[in-house]
Amino acid sequence: MEHESYGIQVNGNSVHHVNRSLYQAKMKIRKPKWNIRASEMSRKTFNPIRAIVDSMNVEPNPSKNMIALSIGDPTIFGNLPTDDNVLQAMKEAIDSKKFNGYAPAIGYQKSREAVSNFYSCPEAPLDAKDVILTSGCSQAIELAIAVLCNPGQNILVPRPGFSLYKTLAVSMGIDVKLYNLLPEKSWEIDLKHLESLIDDKTCCIIVNNPSNPCGSVFSKSHIQKIIAVASRHCTPILADEIYAEMVFSGCKYTSVASLSTDVPILSCGGLAKRWLVPGWRMGWILIHDRKNVFGNEIREGLVKLSQRILGPCTIVQGALEAIINKTPQEFYVNTISFLKSNSDICYSALSTVAGLRPIKPSGAMYLMVGINMEHFPEFESDVDFTEKLIAEQSVFCLPATCFEFPNFFRIVVTVPEDMMLEACTRIKEFCEQHYHLHTDSIIQDIECDK
Repeated sequence: MEHESYGIQVNGNSVHHVNRSLYQAKMKIRKPKWNIRASEMSRKTFNPIRAIVDSMNVEPNPSKNMIALSIGDPTIFGNLPTDDNVLQAMKEAIDSKKFNGYAPAIGYQKSREAVSNFYSCPEAPLDAKDVILTSGCSQAIELAIAVLCNPGQNILVPRPGFSLYKTLAVSMGIDVKLYNLLPEKSWEIDLKHLESLIDDKTCCIIVNNPSNPCGSVFSKSHIQKIIAVASRHCTPILADEIYAEMVFSGCKYTSVASLSTDVPILSCGGLAKRWLVPGWRMGWILIHDRKNVFGNEIREGLVKLSQRILGPCTIVQGALEAIINKTPQEFYVNTISFLKSNSDICYSALSTVAGLRPIKPSGAMYLMVGINMEHFPEFESDVDFTEKLIAEQSVFCLPATCFEFPNFFRIVVTVPEDMMLEACTRIKEFCEQHYHLHTDSIIQDIECDK
């Protein structure tokens, strides 16, 4: 067999004959180059709060202490400690030396029984098999979305709403449709808008009650209407109920599952907010499926997804039964009383500020404030407004663009009372310095005087 060859002249000198086949073989075994790229999932993962906050290139006023009304962590100022019984339960779990190893991926049976017994009611009965323990409520939401949805499908998410829903869904290739909440109706869902978004690719409706960022609490009748929409379209509900029972006096909390007779519900909750221990990362999914619509498939799917990691902290699991059963009612009442008092202080103070429109909350730890931007023409957006508030008054509120709802900002009401009063005074001073009477308003006043 003849091998094809060709000549190469080197520096104008003699001709070297090269075997083509041998040359090509050497070319094929050329040393590979490093080419490591981030995964598609990581590139799709986007947290709007981090993106907006990190882009805020602003320094606080050095003559004023910073007051951060932006962080949804009730422990950060030290004024809202958890109950001593909760701490004692953790100490006993550690001292027992029984919870140092791996637990089942979905959690210890005894811990799941404690959760099911605590939340079970005649209208929405639960058993241990209906509970999946997770690493915080955030993982509960992640697992619930992952088990219900495939790439290319869509979920319905509140606007304004907790940004994690979109962050998780988009990273999984799931589309997000935003349904409107109505500030003029204490943030009730625009039910017509919600229903108009449902199509054959809608895999679930996320309902957050009580609400972050709004501090709103849905009435029983409103929840019934939400369930009716889901029932008409045979669409399950993912209920984010991390703020369950954290409602102010005169208001009543109703879980979504307690009102559903046919719509299956995955309710996500945890210890973080009500027990004031967000860093302990203990959450759960409660599976409510009275008509067996989920069947075994969704339950088995949640178990398989849980097995990707080996569940939440075993020490917290070991303490969970005592935490749930031994926390006195007085602890819950005192926490709610403090949050309501701070909410009332904030709402009353900002209601008198020209150009602002606070929406009275009914629970959770938040209050939303509307900005009449036409009266603050020097600011381009709520992000610009809150940046300047930091620079001039050292008060940090989260712009509601983070929650897909521009021209509002969110206040966290967990700070000590004196800080809340001082923050409101500074916000009022800031607005008075920058407020401008809108031209249309002046013209209307002149017309009325004629």
